[in-house]
Amino acid sequence: MHLIIRRAVLPRSASQQQGPVDIGIESGRIVAVEPNLAATAREEIDANGALVTPPFIDAHFHMDATLSYGLPRVNASGTLLEGIALWGELKPHLTQEALVERALQYCDWAVARGLLAIRTHVDVCDERLLAVEALLEVKRRVAPYMDLQLVAFPQDGVLRSAGAFDNLKRAIAMGVDVVGGIPHFERTMADGAESVRLLCEFAAEKGLRVDMHCDESDDPMSRHIETLAAQTHRLGLHGRVTGSHLTSMHSMDNYYVSKLLPLMRESGVAAIANPLINITLQGRSDTYPKRRGMTRVPEMLAAGINVAFGHDCVMDPWYSLGSGDMLEVAHMGLHVAQMTGVDAMHACFDAVTVNASRILGLERYGVAPGCDANLVVLDARDAVEAIRLRAARLAVVSRGKVVSRAPAARATLTLEGRPSEVDFKLHRE
Repeated sequence: MHLIIRRAVLPRSASQQQGPVDIGIESGRIVAVEPNLAATAREEIDANGALVTPPFIDAHFHMDATLSYGLPRVNASGTLLEGIALWGELKPHLTQEALVERALQYCDWAVARGLLAIRTHVDVCDERLLAVEALLEVKRRVAPYMDLQLVAFPQDGVLRSAGAFDNLKRAIAMGVDVVGGIPHFERTMADGAESVRLLCEFAAEKGLRVDMHCDESDDPMSRHIETLAAQTHRLGLHGRVTGSHLTSMHSMDNYYVSKLLPLMRESGVAAIANPLINITLQGRSDTYPKRRGMTRVPEMLAAGINVAFGHDCVMDPWYSLGSGDMLEVAHMGLHVAQMTGVDAMHACFDAVTVNASRILGLERYGVAPGCDANLVVLDARDAVEAIRLRAARLAVVSRGKVVSRAPAARATLTLEGRPSEVDFKLHRE
């Protein structure tokens, strides 16, 4: 074998048995998962009881804008609308070289964080399709070690922005993977509903997945997710459609939501919440009590709807923070959604791993024979501890090769009568 990871503890969603296992890897695939694997390999990693998980997945990101913080100026208010205006100011000055350079730098960060699959939206409202060309080049260059899925995103509205639908079709013809949309940004509710119909019909015709920014608003009457679910059902797109953000749902009355959730489940529409950005950008017009901003994650999970978390932004016109750490995203989601029960905390880990893999359609994702050998060794004993500590990625394996290593998080103490080292884990005798 090429690589064996010894004494690995698997996350709940991947574990079929109690206790540590060895993971055998050959030719970029997992070929064995069993205790005390009787084999040798060119390279071995002793996980020593640490958590070994499939890689993190960011189901919702904007790589064309990442690491552009301060260009052409800083978002002084920190609001969504100023961020959108800033992006409009920046677009005429973008160059393909700068877009590629920033995106590749972010991909380096992602690999070091164990983030090996990203679905990124790319703005198609620029007639030049400069960002599309740039991210297609990035996708080609990172393909040996990362899955990058592109969404054709009409940032300014597919009907509101002249030529946007034609640009979107051109982007798909160039090799972009997913049809995007933003119905709540169209000029009227009717135009928003019409945009959903047009885009879903186009996706059905081309056999593509759909991922729409949907109802990213505090307005409880922004209900385009209902239209998206209905069109999904009408066109037979079950399991291929995702509504991202869905923040208006936090303001909807419970009776309406009680009708909406079964419709979403029946149509197989998935949802992506973006905890860091939703808690930051939503509820800005509130005094107190102030709305939390994130969609109804626990309720959707309980209804049988697949929910993933996305990072959305890192150091761009909308968000000045972030480092590509999906455990930080899960940590924020856990708190905002008040998902502090044991099962709920594990569900937050699933939201940045296995749930997201289903949205992206990654067929060989997991820790089982036949899966791609994409794995992360975390400095934690289980998923909850990994979230709590935002655990160090001791090793990252992509396509069967170790592509990143990091030291464990340790601090040295010089206190009389106390241990010489702290690892931030709870130790019991």
